[in-house]
Amino acid sequence: MHEANSPVVAAKDPLENRKGMTPTQEELSVLAPAEKLGFRLVRAMNQGAWKQFWTGCQRHIGSFWIYIATYNLMNVRGIGNFAGTDPSRPVILVANHRSFFDMYTVSSVIFRQTTRPITLYFPVRAKFFYDSPIGWLVNMVMGWWAMYPPFFREDKEAAKRNFDKFSMRELVGLCSRGYGHVIGFHPEGKRNLSDDPYSFLPAQPGIGKVIFESKPQVVPVFIAGLTNKLPSQILGNWTGGEKVRIWFGEPVELGEYYEKRDSLRTHKEISDVLMQKIADLGDKDRAEFGGIPRKELGDGEDR
Repeated sequence: MHEANSPVVAAKDPLENRKGMTPTQEELSVLAPAEKLGFRLVRAMNQGAWKQFWTGCQRHIGSFWIYIATYNLMNVRGIGNFAGTDPSRPVILVANHRSFFDMYTVSSVIFRQTTRPITLYFPVRAKFFYDSPIGWLVNMVMGWWAMYPPFFREDKEAAKRNFDKFSMRELVGLCSRGYGHVIGFHPEGKRNLSDDPYSFLPAQPGIGKVIFESKPQVVPVFIAGLTNKLPSQILGNWTGGEKVRIWFGEPVELGEYYEKRDSLRTHKEISDVLMQKIADLGDKDRAEFGGIPRKELGDGEDR
């Protein structure tokens, strides 16, 4: 593990072939045949030339259709906070989680509104996305295979959680080194189904552990205005749906926490700090947009 004040600087070649980690036979053996096949397929799509190809699809195809579905609704604030990060060091985007489409929309914004090198990864719950061809298809269509690495921590078969040891190593590696690496993460761990867009679930310590071990750049993001219903979300772009607001905060300095003991308590403290940064952005959103009728909310322009 590198020192807190001496971050690993990745090669400046955006086409570098990142081979990543390899699961042990013991870790791999706990997966069902379909899960093994799904993992091997998605892992291959996240390496070398394949990863560059799918990143091109994200930038030129995926971001475009999301733009078409949201351009009348989109309001972005603070994009310079992300654009100004160092591409030679990975960036974790930590965001609140209210919709299936949160990170897809954020990814469209960063591709279209910055010229920064971007190679995306979204750690994901393995259930559905890795255990059937339908899940693999959804991963390709919605994420261009970027929903990687998979975690089985909530699987009913406890043995499968042994595979998460590999996934954690892989995730820490992605967050430690890699030119242009951008990793999307939700500290809450699951979607918040509350009607209040300014409410948050407790932050989970997992993201704190990843950050403690990898020491990446960290940018908080607050998202509001997205629904979980794709047809109505798209139609709302032309029928006066709720405006989508995405706030990028300043990179968070966490050096003081890296001096502490590597423990669950430290990991939770990091997660809580990040959740508070997201909440602070929510306060800015409330101050600018709160109480305004939906059809009058914002002007569709980015700042």
